[in-house]
Amino acid sequence: MNELERVLRDQREELESIDFSQYVTRKEEGQIDLNSPVAQIVIGVRRCGKSTLCQKVLKQSGVAFAYANFDDAVLASMKATEMNLLMEMLYRIYGEFTHLFLDEVQNIDKWPLFVNRLLRQKIHLILTGSNANLLSDDLSSHITGRYNEIRLYPFSYGDYCLAKEVDTNGLTTKAEGLRRHALDNYLMQGGLPETFTMNNQSKYVRSLLDAIINKDICKRYKIRYKKTLQQIASGLLDRFCQEVNYQDIQETYKLKSIHTAKNYVNYIEKAYLVRLVPRYSFKSVERQSFRKVYAIDTAFVTDHADVLQTDSWGWRLENVVCVELLRRMEYAMQELFYIKENRSYEVDFALVDQGHVKELVQVTYDFSNPSTKLYNREVGGLLKGSVATRCSNLTLVMMQGETRDIQVGDVTVHCMTVTDWLLKKRLRILE
Repeated sequence: MNELERVLRDQREELESIDFSQYVTRKEEGQIDLNSPVAQIVIGVRRCGKSTLCQKVLKQSGVAFAYANFDDAVLASMKATEMNLLMEMLYRIYGEFTHLFLDEVQNIDKWPLFVNRLLRQKIHLILTGSNANLLSDDLSSHITGRYNEIRLYPFSYGDYCLAKEVDTNGLTTKAEGLRRHALDNYLMQGGLPETFTMNNQSKYVRSLLDAIINKDICKRYKIRYKKTLQQIASGLLDRFCQEVNYQDIQETYKLKSIHTAKNYVNYIEKAYLVRLVPRYSFKSVERQSFRKVYAIDTAFVTDHADVLQTDSWGWRLENVVCVELLRRMEYAMQELFYIKENRSYEVDFALVDQGHVKELVQVTYDFSNPSTKLYNREVGGLLKGSVATRCSNLTLVMMQGETRDIQVGDVTVHCMTVTDWLLKKRLRILE
């Protein structure tokens, strides 16, 4: 048995040993169309559950499929010219198949040419990747219009509750208390699926962070100064929920130019370690220059090299709301912004759909007995944002406070506890 055959057989054996009936069902499973002639591509940060999601859908559908994971030294070293050998071996191991799952396919040189050939052969393809370039650079130029993008984030709070068997519907004091306990843990531990049963999450998260830096950034973009990139990534995670200052990054890490600083931050975002949310403005230069940084998962905020803070509950809450808003976006024309008008007012998030602001969302930790200053900042910000954007769908998400509506003139502010909002209770469907 040669090395390629051994690896592929080991991968099949591992896959067949998994009992997917015990796994949480995620809403993104419904976005994978196994009957489609176009490639189904699931993208997201490493270890967020992409492989498991695709494997679960394929196995439970009953279709005949083959599987190859290129996040393996043997398979990752293969050249585009060797793909015929791969296919021959897959047919030998699996027999006839109609669907092919290629995991972490971006690790293969010139992989779009291989994918195009398989599509022409009418094979149903399911692909995963841990870098945004999988779509933005490679697919847009080589497989135009022949793929369906599914973005996968780490577990949502709802997924987390299902995995931890937390009652999300009970009305008792105990049920509410346990939901709050789960939320406290979720804000600190995040939603990386493999951490849920670990005793040493810190070691795992830091190892994962190293893999993202080394494999998804340094190797791909041929970065020579790995330590500098690691420091910049840690700095961004320390300053989550704050505006990125490119000049400060350039000066702090002695980079050649602000352009280099922007490139480094861009690479970190493309690896899905962070997401940058632009300032809402009709001027493109402002949208490009002013951006807030959010961690793709709060686990990376808690555990990274030289971490400076581990609590910051208000910012953690804002970060979780940000990622949930991104998770709820269902198509490419939806965008997320923040609003900041100098010192006049701020709105944490503006959800824009095809150029129109559809919802404004403000996040605050304790609104149970708001002071005049807090009320004016949070509710007042929403009201001013409503006038500026002509949006009347206003939501205030809070950790502590009462779910209720605040009526100000003819404008309504919907106040929701974060557990209700995250679990989509009383969630309004955008028109």
